[in-house]
Amino acid sequence: MTSSGCRGLTAALLLLCATSAAIADLSDKLRDDSELSQSTAKSFRRLMPVRFYSQVEQNPIANATLTLRSCTIFVPTNEAFQRYKGNIHVLYHISTSAFSKEQLPKSVSSDMDGNPPLYITKNRNGDIYVNNARIIPSLSVEMTNREGKRQVMHIIDEVLQPLSVQKNAQDNINNPDAMQFLQMAEQLDLNDFHLRTYRSQVTLAKKESVYQSPGAHTFLIPIDESFKLSARSGLVDAKVIDGHVIPNTVIFTAASQHDDPKTSAAFEDLLKVTVSFFKQKDGKMYVKSNTIVGDAKHHEGVVLAEIVKANIPVQNGVVHLIHRPLMIIDTTVTDFLKENGENGALRKFYEVIMDNGGEVLDDITNLSEVTILAPSNDAWNASLIENLLRNRKKMREILNMHIIRDRLNVDKIRQKNANMIAQVPTVNNNTFLYFNVKGEGADAVITVEGGGVNATIVQADVAQTNGYVHIIDRVLGVPHTTVLGKLETDPMMSDTYKMGQFSHFNDQLNNTQRRFTYFVPRDKGWQKTELDYPSAHKKLFMPDFSYHSKSILERHLAIADHVFTMKDLVQYSQQAGNVVLPTFRDSLQIRVEEEAGRYVIIWNYKKINVYRPDVECTNGIIHVIDYPLLEEKDVVVSGGSYLTESSICILLANLIMITVAKILN
Repeated sequence: MTSSGCRGLTAALLLLCATSAAIADLSDKLRDDSELSQSTAKSFRRLMPVRFYSQVEQNPIANATLTLRSCTIFVPTNEAFQRYKGNIHVLYHISTSAFSKEQLPKSVSSDMDGNPPLYITKNRNGDIYVNNARIIPSLSVEMTNREGKRQVMHIIDEVLQPLSVQKNAQDNINNPDAMQFLQMAEQLDLNDFHLRTYRSQVTLAKKESVYQSPGAHTFLIPIDESFKLSARSGLVDAKVIDGHVIPNTVIFTAASQHDDPKTSAAFEDLLKVTVSFFKQKDGKMYVKSNTIVGDAKHHEGVVLAEIVKANIPVQNGVVHLIHRPLMIIDTTVTDFLKENGENGALRKFYEVIMDNGGEVLDDITNLSEVTILAPSNDAWNASLIENLLRNRKKMREILNMHIIRDRLNVDKIRQKNANMIAQVPTVNNNTFLYFNVKGEGADAVITVEGGGVNATIVQADVAQTNGYVHIIDRVLGVPHTTVLGKLETDPMMSDTYKMGQFSHFNDQLNNTQRRFTYFVPRDKGWQKTELDYPSAHKKLFMPDFSYHSKSILERHLAIADHVFTMKDLVQYSQQAGNVVLPTFRDSLQIRVEEEAGRYVIIWNYKKINVYRPDVECTNGIIHVIDYPLLEEKDVVVSGGSYLTESSICILLANLIMITVAKILN
């Protein structure tokens, strides 16, 4: 295709400035759009963003195209120009054929030298992108110029950026493929990033054909800085190189689907690797490989890499430069925290560790097997956390709550979670985390509870040589919800929550002026009562017996001006034998003992294990127990000794009918 190819929307730009009812209609349509119009004039000239139109005027090829030819032109908004600091390549925004949004193919040739392609993609929401720019659907315009040529204008939210060449480049570089990109990298404008090491490994492994392959692919290329570890480059073999390529799919970052796994070129019977993109709230883009099925040289697990330069278009797809190679697991958990702590995905977590003296990092280093639940940068923005950061003792406890002495990946969590919510000890004494898995496969959601906080794992199985890192969306041990909020959201306490709802017992639990200590039977505890007291259990969950249900729940709730931790209760029991706690109607008399690191409540000569102690809330504390404080006599269901509301209503109705009948007679 010649450079005079697409010659029509300076007619749409110049021509619309000049004449024709269609042009006047276009001006009327667009003039009120503040994104496009910098004045209220009706001429198309003044409706065009000033910088873009001035470039069109100065470019004879663009002028001729718009005057004489059919074409499609992609016009950035004024706001896009204000954000953009580089040179504007007008011809890269023009294609030689007219395409409406519905007609756009997977790629169109631009009118720039070498005719580099523009890639058209669509996301799940139906948004259409040209390279990394979204087409604003309501602002596309179609018309015919004076030569009778069809022309289409699409308004986009970003300036299109072609491959940039350094000013002192010796070669004439036009529209290279990904392999030529690698070979000529020193002459390209890549923000001072170099690619020599990875290029050498591609050549050594004889994988040039992967990067020369025609079509539209996504290439992920690690920069030289990522090979500071001397042995790392030797781990980049042919399979690893395949794992850096997403074949037959072009992914620009703005159009990428969050955490949507794509099959890499390393996907076969004995090795299966997917690649996906995700964006943090701070705007940084990351890519991750997930080795689903590994082999002796390529271990299973996730590897994260930050995209340091994104969206570089080439003849056969798009290139993203990344800060470390994918698939290669060659760092410890400590190394990972340091690498991602300085300015990465775990910057705030790392800062808190170091601000507390760094001893936690030393402890992690000394563990031969370790799993870290690392709060994301956004997780540390909660206001309650700011107040705790100055309390080094409390922060040390909170940080330790995020450390597990074990290699715990998602598969292992699933195994532990097969028949119950998985309970896992942390390095904190007597502190456990509780994992829950909902759903299957890619739709699975894994939550973890610790210190009264339910967090969701947003990035699982980041593999290291001595364990795993799971990135979570909240800081454990810093409660953010009331007792009622905790009951409502915790899957282990749903039966107690339901019973409290229909009996209106829960109404008080949002009161932040009180301090509650609530002994909450877990769901399995209520299920045990069904075996022990089948009749009583059945009635407890019937609204007609809400009075009894409420009375039983009141026995489990202590109300005072402070909360009672398990350690407090053990201490009081040792001093006085029994502890008397104030409840809503009466008092609760218990004794608490510690046996083999676990707490046990003795009530009415029964021993009840404490499954989860000290679940902190903003207005109290919850102790999850294995069995309710319940006896069969609490609900009398035989001998007609208790009448339900419905029975009373029927009885009253019958009495009224009898009375009315007697009166009438």
